[in-house]
Amino acid sequence: MALEAVLTGQVMLKYTLPAAMLALSAAALAVPGGPIDVLPPAAFICELPGDATGAAGYRVDAENFEVVDSTSYQTPTGRGTYLLTGDALVLTSGPKRGDKYRRLSDNFLRKLGPDGKDSNLRCVRMVLNNAVGPGCTDLATGQKRAICQTEPLQPPKN
Repeated sequence: MALEAVLTGQVMLKYTLPAAMLALSAAALAVPGGPIDVLPPAAFICELPGDATGAAGYRVDAENFEVVDSTSYQTPTGRGTYLLTGDALVLTSGPKRGDKYRRLSDNFLRKLGPDGKDSNLRCVRMVLNNAVGPGCTDLATGQKRAICQTEPLQPPKN
């Protein structure tokens, strides 16, 4: 009977010890705010919402920035780093140091105010339909981006 108890204890130890170690390592890998992630390289055009009587949005070109790689962004005044954990984006160094955003998608960011709540400023990935204006200059080379238009898109004439 004593031998059975020792064998049973060894068998339990064989299975419970690895399970306990796995559970502890998962807790050690957890990051407050969610897993560390990156944004795909892209230019973000920032704007304030419009209303029904005018434009859908009003560009705020001073807020524009470009994600350069998995840890860096740039503006016309310099380059910095960012950290994305879960949906919380924090610009950790450079000209926009301390700015915080909530990622709604890889294409849409909402700037957070000093109170940590959503502000009205939204930053969207530059695509063909918003590619007019100062945000069309590649910040690294100073060249006009290929996606940019010289004039706003016009509806086709019938």
